[in-house]
Amino acid sequence: MSKAPQSPGSTATLGFYGGVGSVTGANFLLDTGGSKILLDCGMIQNNNFAREENTRPFPYDPAQIDTLIVSHAHADHIGRIPKLIRDGFSGTIYSTEPTKDLSALMLEDAYRIMASEARERGSAVLYEEQDIARALSLWKGIAYDRTIELSDSVSCTLRNAGHILGSAFVELSRGGRTLVYTGDIGNAPQPLLDAPDIPSGYHYLIMESVYGDRVHEDVEERSDLLLSYIQDTIAKKGTLIIPAFSLERTQAMLFEINNFVEQGVISALPVFLDSPLAITVTDIYRHHRTYLKKEVREQIEKGDDIFNFPKLSLTKSVADSHEIARTAGPKIIIAGSGMSHGGRIQMHEKQYLGDPDTALLLVGYQAVGSIGRLLEDGARHLSIDGAQVAVRAHIGKIEGYSGHADRDGLIDFVAEGDESAEQVFVTMGEEKASLFLVQRLRDYLGVNAVAPGLGDTIRIKF
Repeated sequence: MSKAPQSPGSTATLGFYGGVGSVTGANFLLDTGGSKILLDCGMIQNNNFAREENTRPFPYDPAQIDTLIVSHAHADHIGRIPKLIRDGFSGTIYSTEPTKDLSALMLEDAYRIMASEARERGSAVLYEEQDIARALSLWKGIAYDRTIELSDSVSCTLRNAGHILGSAFVELSRGGRTLVYTGDIGNAPQPLLDAPDIPSGYHYLIMESVYGDRVHEDVEERSDLLLSYIQDTIAKKGTLIIPAFSLERTQAMLFEINNFVEQGVISALPVFLDSPLAITVTDIYRHHRTYLKKEVREQIEKGDDIFNFPKLSLTKSVADSHEIARTAGPKIIIAGSGMSHGGRIQMHEKQYLGDPDTALLLVGYQAVGSIGRLLEDGARHLSIDGAQVAVRAHIGKIEGYSGHADRDGLIDFVAEGDESAEQVFVTMGEEKASLFLVQRLRDYLGVNAVAPGLGDTIRIKF
């Protein structure tokens, strides 16, 4: 990829204050000199989910930030927004409308969990409920492809990122220069969402690298793989447990199972959606169905409730959750959290992981230190919520349901962008994944790619 000559103009700095050397904690600051624009403010979830790291002061003054732009509603991109408010931020927050609605739900749910844990430990909470309310009062939803003007002559446009409902790339322009921040880049094709809109004409790119060193071998066959797990569960009269993120992955699982039942490839069997959060998130998907891809919208318009089918049970209460064990197999349990680091999934893992007729199916990224990652890596004994659990169940994984583009998808994303790219900042991945992708971009595309360090500030022409 050839390089366009740099033109004289204003300078700005990029600060890399999270999501560097780690998948989580996305937090980047563009300082033009006349405006400070923050890109995401996520929770750090590595190293025992980094409770101490999340409580530390921000490395900048939140009161001096003019604008926060949110790429999507996952906790590692929004989780510290209320803390930002508590520490003095009073600017404007922008995202798509679905991201705003989902973020309200996700932050409120996170607060309930955090407050409960704080009471158990006798520790302080990271923020209070009024900080969430204050954030939402400052939050404005904007549509894809609509350009808004920020301070210091910076314009902002959100583009479809294809990662989760309402996810967006952030395109910032000033004086003929453009910076694109990807947030998370969607894995195409996805069951519910359109492929990402590939940005072009940018000079700088801040991109994710979660799967920067891996390929999703099973994208094309993921539905068949899921079907095979369900058919095997039916044959064994066993239990299929799916730890699924409440946002996006759960809805994809419901959509796939609905289609299996509708098409008659399986008979209806008891399926338990054991997550109050996922149940409410699914309602938001119904409300914002215009953000779903065309063929899914057409399926809905023909009268199919794509998230509902015979023998699906929504278990909102803890009592209902405990009753699931009374239902003999075969059955499917979908519960959060997606990495098994908390939530109702742990109760089911304690109940069923010792049973060889159980299969636990991982359908998303598992962070270092999580129970999900330990299971993925072959652990045969675990401590779950204080209980010692022997693992006799089959542990499976389908990479194709990942919401993240893989190594080849990330390289193609840059290759299909534009030859005007002067520098690519590879972030939001484990260190080995980021460094691998940096080398591939340099070797294959001739791109000036770098993996910044935590706290680095880099001057750019913008």
